[in-house]
Amino acid sequence: MGSGLETEEQAEAPVRDEAAEFAARHAELAQGYGGGGDPDDPAMVQAMQMVLHIPKADPPARSALLEAAAAAAVAVCLDPRSGPGGEWEPRYLAWKRSRIRKVARRARGAQWVAAGDVDGVTVEVDGAQARAFVPGPVGEIDQRIRKLQIGGTDLDHDEPGPADPASPVLWVNAALEMSVGKAAAQVGHASMLLAGALPVAAAAAWAEREFRCAVRDAGEQQWAGLVAEVAAGRAVAVRDAGFTEVAPGSMTVIAVPPRQ
Repeated sequence: MGSGLETEEQAEAPVRDEAAEFAARHAELAQGYGGGGDPDDPAMVQAMQMVLHIPKADPPARSALLEAAAAAAVAVCLDPRSGPGGEWEPRYLAWKRSRIRKVARRARGAQWVAAGDVDGVTVEVDGAQARAFVPGPVGEIDQRIRKLQIGGTDLDHDEPGPADPASPVLWVNAALEMSVGKAAAQVGHASMLLAGALPVAAAAAWAEREFRCAVRDAGEQQWAGLVAEVAAGRAVAVRDAGFTEVAPGSMTVIAVPPRQ
């Protein structure tokens, strides 16, 4: 049995209000991002690095890998360590309140193992793994991440079947023919936008499901219908800044909330 003093100290320990803490993190995300221009020093440009695990033998399905990337990106944003007083908060806010950038790289073998030691969140979906890292200046990227290749490997499009009606669907504009790395960054933007647009209770419920989502390609006709959903306020869209692969202002991904 413990002493009476220990019992008293335990009784006086503060009780965390996890719902209120999540609401505070969600409120920050719901404010949107960007607004600030790039710093004068290019090395201080803020970016979230992402790493996709693409082994040479038995690579993952493209859709599952993009789903893992989307979930990992928003998980970093709503992680308690990114919230008020958290150890990641200064780096997260410096990035979120500037011009948003994400950079997706690929890793395999020992490179992937080493990446797991850098601050971030790993998500696995149907055997596919992606890790999103705490954002920071591009001139200060951890060497374990900096040395990883940005391009050079892609994955064939797959047909994963109907999406779970309990999960959001991130529709990728198939006409743009984005590489898997570019698409990973774009679905990461989309998951952030969707989480911020959802009511806090719905976002918390999504967090309980570890931000599970479906990523699907949308052809021309379906894309037109999705654009109408955005115009009606029933979906959110990512419009790319045009730094790589696509023209500025291109609508790359449309995120639709769960049907259930």
